This record gives sequence, C-alpha cells and structure tokens, in this order.
Amino acid sequence: MSHSSDALDRFYSVIPAGGIGSRLWPLSRADAPKFLHDLTGSGQTLLRATWDRLAPLAGDQRIMVVTGRAHRAAVEEQLPELADLNVVLESEPRDSSAAIGLAAAILERREPGVIIGSFAADHVIKGPAAFRQAVVEAIAAADTGLIVTIGIQPTEPAIGFGYIKTGGPLDIDGAPSAQSVNSFVEKPSPATAKRYLSSGQYLWNAGMFIARADRLLEEIGASEPELLAGLLELAEAWDTPRRGAVVDQVWPKLKKIAIDYSVAEPAAVKGKLAVIPGQFDWDDVGDFASIAKIHANGRKRDLAILGEGARVLADSSSGIVVSHTKRMIALIGVDDIVVVDTPDALLVTTSANAQKVKAVVDALRLSGSSDVL
Repeated sequence: MSHSSDALDRFYSVIPAGGIGSRLWPLSRADAPKFLHDLTGSGQTLLRATWDRLAPLAGDQRIMVVTGRAHRAAVEEQLPELADLNVVLESEPRDSSAAIGLAAAILERREPGVIIGSFAADHVIKGPAAFRQAVVEAIAAADTGLIVTIGIQPTEPAIGFGYIKTGGPLDIDGAPSAQSVNSFVEKPSPATAKRYLSSGQYLWNAGMFIARADRLLEEIGASEPELLAGLLELAEAWDTPRRGAVVDQVWPKLKKIAIDYSVAEPAAVKGKLAVIPGQFDWDDVGDFASIAKIHANGRKRDLAILGEGARVLADSSSGIVVSHTKRMIALIGVDDIVVVDTPDALLVTTSANAQKVKAVVDALRLSGSSDVL
C-alpha cells in the first residue's frame, strides 16, 4: 500500500458553517444564514451540497460540522447522516481560526496523525470529479507537513476575493500539480486585479485549507500562542463531562482572527504553504449579483427567478428576483435589477450595487431595527 492512499484513509473533512452572509439580506439572516438556503435552484441547500461533495472523499462518519448553537437543529435536519460526535457547537462566532483550530485539536486528540480539510458550507462548486481530484492531491501534499490550499483559476478580474501568488512547481508524490505559494494577497483594486489576471501567476483564494492537524495547530501556535493554548484546553475537555464548563470559560476569550492571517500568511512567508490549482467552477455566492450570474449561465438578458411559488411578471427586464412571499411582482423595462421579497422586508437594488447590501445591514443594526436581521 502506498503512502498516499494511507493519507487518504487518515483524511477528515471539516465544514465551518458560520457566517450570516449579510450581503444576502433580507434572504440570509441571523436565524436563517446563507448556508441553509438553496441559492442555485437545485432544490438543495448550500450546506447539503457541500456535504455531498465531501462524503465520497471522507465518508459520512468522517465529516465534522462546526456551527452556532442556534443552528444545530437546522443543520441536523439537513444532514441526517452527521454523527453526534461530529457536531461542534460554538456559543458565539469567533472567526475561522477558532472554528477550524478547535476541530483540528479535537480530531488530533481522537486520532493522532489525522489530516483535515476545511471547506466552507456556503460556496457553489461545479465539477465534483475535478474538485475531488484537487482534494486528493492536497491530501498527499499535506501529508509531507505542508499547509495546503486549493486555488481557483481566475476567470475575470474579480475584486471580491483574495489572491494567491504562485511560485514554482513542487515535486510531491501523489500531488503532480502542487505549486509553492509566494504570497497571499488581499482583495485587490480593479486595476491590480486586471494585472493579476494577465500575469497568469495568481489564483483565487477559495478559503479551502488542507493540513495535518498537528501542523495546523503548530502554525496557529507560532503566530497566536494564546489562541492555541485556549484551543488545546477546549479539546482536552471536549469528550469529557467537563466540556460545558470549559467552553463557557474559554470560548469567549478566544481571539477573533481569520485562518488566512493566523496560518496561511505566516506559512507562506516560511515557505511552508502549497497550492493545488483547482480546475473546477467555484463561486462564493457573496452577493445577489453572483447568484444572478450563476443562473444566467453567461446570458446577460435573462431574469433569474428563485423561490417556491414565486409570482413574477416581467417585460424586457433582466437580473434576479427572489421571492419568499405570495405577492405578485411585476417588472417592466428594468435591467440588472435585484428584487428580494420576504414577508417583513423588501430589497431593491441593482447587480452593480449588490456588494453594498452589507452597509444597509450595518445601518439597520445601528438604528435598532434588529427585528428584520
């Protein structure tokens, strides 16, 4: 048996299902976050689709979901196969280093040598075979002690994503397309994004991380020693009757920091970060414009309609309508419009302004209108 097939046997998927997705308000809310919606019209929520992508790689018994206490029932209803042991509940959101780091610490205690892969619960991926191929390569690369990410071949100069600057090819058994990473780059300006695209040296950072759990924890410890200490304390108590007390005491004090900053960037500086270029379609459905794009399949003139029983009458209009009411919505002569209708809130904007919805949510919060959040 080769080393790499053994690595696949030690693989465990982690799905951090946090994040409200405030750019998708009023559809996405605190009690109905983005991952619990069907945004592709497939009849499946994003969370369920994520599970179905990962189950062939890890097996139903080797997928852990990290989510908020409030979402437990909805998550378990979506994922009846999810083992009780693999539900990790956060008392409050503490960003991705805490969520993924805690999963790593718990799994490493249960199964030393485990390789974990973290995949967001609310992304849309087309091309499951190519996705699996990339993950299998990432697992082989991670087994050598590298922190590995899967980068996406950019199709346009997007400014909503971070970028990964690739170095040269790495010679790794079982991971022929692995490349070194020179640096992680924050969301660029439009001009910079165009430059990245034409250089061919940059990939989109899709927030997928694969690593041996011990290596992931080591990198967190190098950059955030207090965070690591808290995670290890939690993991030690996790499978014991002391869990509740220790969570109440330790969780609120954990530092909020994205895993990109605590692990990926420092690892890149040390030459310990690798990337597998993913040859599949990926979208983080960050706003209503990207949902419209998924439904349009590149056709600009179409109106996408989402929502069971949506009643829409349209004449020479394009964009997207999401309706969760029985109200008749009539559109006449409007281009690239976004209409989202829910029983207690209505959003009207355009695709070009879809990124600004988050600002509306912040304003609502400040004005005390939290009943619609």
